[in-house]
Amino acid sequence: MPINILMPALSPTMEKGNLAKWLKKEGDKVKSGDVIAEIETDKATMEVEAIDEGTIARILVPEGTQDVPVNDVIAVLAGEGEDLKTAGAAKPSASVAPPKAAEAPAAAPAAPKAVPPSTAAPAPQAAAAPAAKSNGHGGRVFSSPLARRLAKEAGVDVAMVTGTGPHGRVVARDVEQAKSGKGLKAPTATPSGAPSTAPTMSDKQILSLFEPGSYEVVPHDGMRRTIAQRLTASIQNVPHFYLTIDCDIGKLLAAREEINAAAPKDKEKKPLYKISVNDFVIKAMAVALQKIPNCNVSWTESGMVKHHHSDVGVAVAMPGGLITPIIRKAETKTLSTISNEMKDFATRARSRKLKPEEYQGGTTAVSNLGMFGISHFTAVINPPHATILAVGTSEERPVVRGGKIEIANMMSVTLSCDHRAIDGALGAELIGAFKQLIENPVMMMV
Repeated sequence: MPINILMPALSPTMEKGNLAKWLKKEGDKVKSGDVIAEIETDKATMEVEAIDEGTIARILVPEGTQDVPVNDVIAVLAGEGEDLKTAGAAKPSASVAPPKAAEAPAAAPAAPKAVPPSTAAPAPQAAAAPAAKSNGHGGRVFSSPLARRLAKEAGVDVAMVTGTGPHGRVVARDVEQAKSGKGLKAPTATPSGAPSTAPTMSDKQILSLFEPGSYEVVPHDGMRRTIAQRLTASIQNVPHFYLTIDCDIGKLLAAREEINAAAPKDKEKKPLYKISVNDFVIKAMAVALQKIPNCNVSWTESGMVKHHHSDVGVAVAMPGGLITPIIRKAETKTLSTISNEMKDFATRARSRKLKPEEYQGGTTAVSNLGMFGISHFTAVINPPHATILAVGTSEERPVVRGGKIEIANMMSVTLSCDHRAIDGALGAELIGAFKQLIENPVMMMV
């Protein structure tokens, strides 16, 4: 009996993924555990293993296909002795089948399928976009599959394109015209005749401000969309407040130099670790949360989640976005362990090889832009965290001590707090505990 190979769920929240690459082709034999494909999520590229033995009878979803729903059939596996042609004829999932129904004449469209309340777009967002005149019934805009694909790739809203095909259907040439700013519908006026006063501009309104041919539209990938959605939700739903403090890291720099100089070496005479300032920051933040446990929390509507350990996420820049791999139980780990874990995470993050459990969750985060010469900044909290620490560069600054001006190595840090979970005085205690630890690094070892 043919076996359907399904699009796997690589994390609890995954709903869709991109089928990046097939490592097996039709007719290849596979056994359980063989890697057959690579799947891209918004954060990582994961390998898919076969769970049964057999022969790849048919590949239903070609490599490069984006937004394949979880549990859709992506290939068919024929068992031993089965005819490949018969097995390969297994009916594919409806969501990955060729969109033949979309080519039906516009004169007799099907009624739009009802959207469940849980997945319906919020009313304010729906109202934000200018209303476009329908070229069909019930407000539906008809377009060819090729036109929809080209529009998606170009970031063009099909509803705003004037269709020149049969019955006003939007076809490929219309999308090509729209990419240069031509053939776009004007925003619909309100009943009073005044222009719509939507709080945000549509894509077409923004593009209309620029000279045609002076730009190109690069479609957002899954990572950029996820970053935009999560951080927009954070700013809208999490009441932030910020606390900034200056830290004298002279003792830290001296300790770092001494530790690195004493680091043991491997057979190739390379040091087994090299501690960075950021490693001290991670450790200090982790220990500070243990000292002020009421800050090591996550807000939920039903109650406050109090975490037993300090799981510190660390922002790592990667092509197209960023990711926050997590140092678990950071308060229990040595600086050398933290350093080596971060180097491994950073390397694998940039090649999108992190596993979901390595970047999901956490109790706080650290974002360090000091290496870019940024003196201080504020960071956006990444829920379910209640805090994030923004770290600036270390630099020599004049300070007053005992009535005298001296030069010291100073570093400014800013703590962003979720005011639902942490009040001002409590946040001040946390950043004060961090300052005490970072200025006296020997206290992290106690």
